[in-house]
Amino acid sequence: MSNTRIAFVGAGNMAGSLIGGLRAKGLDALLIRASCPRAEQRARIHAEHGIQTFADNHLVVEGADVVVLAVKPQAVKSVCEALRPHLLPRQLVVSIAAGITSISLAKWLGEVAIVRCMPNTPAMVRQGVSGLYANARVSAEQRTWAEGLLSAVGLALWLDQEQQLDAVTAVSGSGPAYFFLLIETMTAAGEKLGLPRETAVQLTLQTALGAARMALGSEVEAGELRRRVTSPGGTTEAAIKVFQVGGFESLVEKALTASAHRSAELAHPLEV
Repeated sequence: MSNTRIAFVGAGNMAGSLIGGLRAKGLDALLIRASCPRAEQRARIHAEHGIQTFADNHLVVEGADVVVLAVKPQAVKSVCEALRPHLLPRQLVVSIAAGITSISLAKWLGEVAIVRCMPNTPAMVRQGVSGLYANARVSAEQRTWAEGLLSAVGLALWLDQEQQLDAVTAVSGSGPAYFFLLIETMTAAGEKLGLPRETAVQLTLQTALGAARMALGSEVEAGELRRRVTSPGGTTEAAIKVFQVGGFESLVEKALTASAHRSAELAHPLEV
C-alpha cells in the first residue's frame, strides 16, 4: 500500500486507530486524509498523525484510491448520498459501519466497488480482528488495498457470504465484552476467596493473556489444550464440572446466537 491514497470520511476512534496503524506500517502521511465536521477533532487527528484534514467530505475523497466510511450507522445514508456525485468508478469504498449492507451502500453510492468490514475494539491497540466481504465490483488489487488497511490494526479475514458478517459481529465484534465480563467475574471471585483486589486483577489479566498466547501459538485446538491442563480429580476439573453442569457451552451458544440475530435486525431500520 506504499502508494495507495486513502481518504477517511469520519475521524472517530476507529478511524484514528486505522490511521495510526497505517502510519506505524510506514504509509506516508501525505497519502492519508480525513474529514470531520468538528474542528477540535480535525485538529487532534492532524496533531497525532500529521495528516491533512477537511471539514467537507466531498473534498477529502478527491484523488483517493480508497474511501473509508467511518461514520455512525445512522449517518451513512445521508453521507453516501451526498458523496455519490463526487466518487469515481475506480475508487474503492470500505465501510466499517455496522449493519449497513453492500446492497444498501450501492443504492446510495451508485455501482461502485464496496468492501464491508467488521473490526473490533482491540484494533485500537493493533490487536484487532476484522471480517471482510467484497461485492462483485471489487478487483484483486482493491482486495489487497482493503486487506492492507485492516491488517494495519490486526488480523483481516475474508468472508464468502455477506450474511456471515452477523456471525463475525457475534464472535469478534461483540466478543471483547464477553472476555471483559469473564475477567470482571473472575476478579470478583478471587476477592471473595480472600485475595487483595489488585492481586486478583493481575492474576486474572495475566492468565487471560497467557491462555490466549498459548492458544495462538499451539498447533492443537483449544479443547485439547483444556484437556491437557485438566487433571482427573484435580482442581481444574472441579471448576470445569461446575461450568458444564451450569450449561456453560449452551449459554455461550445462545448468547452468540442472540448477538448475531440482533446484528441482522439492527440493519433494517438503518437501511430505509
